[in-house]
Amino acid sequence: QVQLVESGGGLVQAGGSLRLSCTVSGGAFKIDRMAWYRRAPGKQRELVALIFPSGGSNYVDSVKGRFTISRDNAKNTVYLQMDSLKAEDTAVYYCNANVFISTIIGRDYWGQGTQVTVSS
Repeated sequence: QVQLVESGGGLVQAGGSLRLSCTVSGGAFKIDRMAWYRRAPGKQRELVALIFPSGGSNYVDSVKGRFTISRDNAKNTVYLQMDSLKAEDTAVYYCNANVFISTIIGRDYWGQGTQVTVSS
């Protein structure tokens, strides 16, 4: 059974840094795209950053230059390094991964979410 387990959230002052981690476990045959989403209070969920197995990545404009997504394919883990945090980055952050359990069977899986709170 595929599971995504996140860690690294918490409370930090504006201008500080946090690093989120998400590990895929449970028999993944292949992991394609991996991503981080967030949902701030009263707002819709938004895509923050995504990364492909090759290392190619994309970011939402509001985090460009401050956040860095990376992955360790050997560990089935994706990271989100968040620097120069702002109060508006406060949200629950969710890990997402497109996981194949065989050569043809794959779907999106989600982590449980981790709270990031930035105090101004």
